[in-house]
Amino acid sequence: MKLKLDIVKYRWLCLCISAILLLPGVCSMIYSIITYDTHTPIRVGIDYTGGTTLQYSVQEAITNDRLSAIRKGLELNGIENPALQIINVKAANDDNLKAILSVRTKFIDEQSKDLDKITKVISSEFRSSELVQVASVGPTLGKELFKNSLIALSLALLGIIAYLTFRFQFDYALAAILGLMHDTIFVVGVFSILGLVYGVQVDALFVTALLTVIGFSVHDTIVVFDRVRENLKYYSKKMTFSEIMNGSINQTLARSINTSLTTLITLLALYFFGGVTTRDFVLAMILGIFIGTYSSIFFCSTLVDIWEDKNLSTKVVSA
Repeated sequence: MKLKLDIVKYRWLCLCISAILLLPGVCSMIYSIITYDTHTPIRVGIDYTGGTTLQYSVQEAITNDRLSAIRKGLELNGIENPALQIINVKAANDDNLKAILSVRTKFIDEQSKDLDKITKVISSEFRSSELVQVASVGPTLGKELFKNSLIALSLALLGIIAYLTFRFQFDYALAAILGLMHDTIFVVGVFSILGLVYGVQVDALFVTALLTVIGFSVHDTIVVFDRVRENLKYYSKKMTFSEIMNGSINQTLARSINTSLTTLITLLALYFFGGVTTRDFVLAMILGIFIGTYSSIFFCSTLVDIWEDKNLSTKVVSA
């Protein structure tokens, strides 16, 4: 086997890079759990908390001062804790459309006059504004969706753990599971930061993206581990485990990078030229593909190598 890239030699550097990638997101998630009313690590949307989101098309520039004036006007009209978000858009059929103003508030039922109050405040600030979308989720349905999302994630992880434990030996399965946690924490951490800085909220599509990322990550890791297992049959007496691991990574490196690049090209096209409503979903996929490729090569493989070194040292001491 030809060794072009010596990953194992810099395994501690790889683990340090992983720690650097995860630490900001973990800190953001802890801060979010403490500060958010929902006590969630990320800012969740109305899909999970229940509420109403109204979107107004605006043909004028929305500055921070005007946003503050709108928030103050809504509060004076009895709208409690309104969450405002500016969605910058480019409409092909309307060159005058500058942005969409999203207003998120508590659940508005049919008998409430809050919708008229909100529209009146927006119209007083932007004369050219127009209500283009209203989306409502009841509190009970929001809690049910949140519970079902957690169940879906848990079942997916349990299924993967069961498969890996059956397919590989314990140390391989453990490394792959830690890789899944590594990738999930990274994606959730980035969205936690985006929620704090830009007010980005996650919905049911985010869970779909996480499940897809988990599947992609474990698939890429299994390819590497399969090659390691095959090479051990032929080279275990000629080479050390670290050399076999390096050789296996190099044999699968081009495949992993090519697969990820072709997927990322498609996702980037969707992110820049797709609709606004799916942009966060696509961003989660892009982050997941990137970190999944990284972890299968630089994180999971180094964990297995460290584990094997520890087992070898224990055997030598025992002997």
